Amino acid sequence: MSRWFANVFRLGLKELASLRRDTVMTVLVVYAFSVAVYSVANGTRMDVHNASIAVVDLDRSMLSARIRDALRPPFFRTPVLIDGSELDAGMDRGAYTFVIQVPPRFEADLLAGRKPSLQINVDATAMTQALTGASYIQSIVAQECAAALGMDGLLTAALEPTSRALFNPNLEGVWFTAVMQVIENVTILSIVLVGAAVVREREHGTIEHLLVMPLRPSEIAAAKIWANGAVILLAAVLSLHLVVRLALGVPIPGSTALFTAGATIYLFAVTSLGVLIATVARSMPQLGLLAIPIFVVMNLLSGATTPLETMPQALQWIMQLSPSTHFVAFAQAILYRGAGIDIVWPQMLLMAGIGALFLGVALARFRSMLEAQS
Repeated sequence: MSRWFANVFRLGLKELASLRRDTVMTVLVVYAFSVAVYSVANGTRMDVHNASIAVVDLDRSMLSARIRDALRPPFFRTPVLIDGSELDAGMDRGAYTFVIQVPPRFEADLLAGRKPSLQINVDATAMTQALTGASYIQSIVAQECAAALGMDGLLTAALEPTSRALFNPNLEGVWFTAVMQVIENVTILSIVLVGAAVVREREHGTIEHLLVMPLRPSEIAAAKIWANGAVILLAAVLSLHLVVRLALGVPIPGSTALFTAGATIYLFAVTSLGVLIATVARSMPQLGLLAIPIFVVMNLLSGATTPLETMPQALQWIMQLSPSTHFVAFAQAILYRGAGIDIVWPQMLLMAGIGALFLGVALARFRSMLEAQS
């Protein structure tokens, strides 16, 4: 057994040396965990930011002016006053995402208790901002109307609801996007690096050199798994500290050591999957064609982009077989909510079990590939 570990360690050093000489792969890893994380976190926003808005004010009252003044940056641009005839043309050319139409005598009807209506026109092609922004505007209008009624003594609130957002009080989209981008890159690069290492051996003919040595297939596969997994793990931890925490200012309340331990288990599962894919592919283009749909599905349906609970029940059951589903739940619990091992141990156990299954199948396929190669 000691000889097995010694061989795996030395072969892993060979893999690290090979990766160091592969400039393209090295640059890809550095870029994915630095520039890509920073640019995606700042460029892709889930919340409303700098949305264009216009107001058709047919009332010209103090209340309508207060509503305009309440629509402030950074959520909205400064509202533009337009004429009713410009509304359709402005939305058709995409000049405004939101247009509020205040009817005549809006304030007077409100103060008289007639419950007037106010129209909000939304360009729903900007889907994310449309849904969230419309609720923002409704809340702002409701607050200003309630304040106007309260100043005149016509509204006595018996109950005032208070909402508290936990773990992300200001609903900052960057906090969510930055961490999830690191997790997505871990999945993508784990499959690509390990798969490329196996395919590169076959394309360069160096696999024959290994076959004439007194090495077992399990030693060759394990070396590729630990070496490439270690590179991804180091890059992910550095990205969390240097890019997410320092550059983007995202707080990480949980234990980084616990996250590292869980990420190690996840990398064991995903790199085993990378070896399995590489045993099917015969060239780098084939590896890319096989890997792309796999990690796209793993990322989109793991809960990193949309909550798993919103998906069809059958799909939720199927995705329980993917290690990415459990890793996303594990990472969100630690990095967002500061959970401890007493909460995340089921996810760690499931990732280890799925990883063992992937490794068993990958080793069987890898052994068959080497026998065919020889």
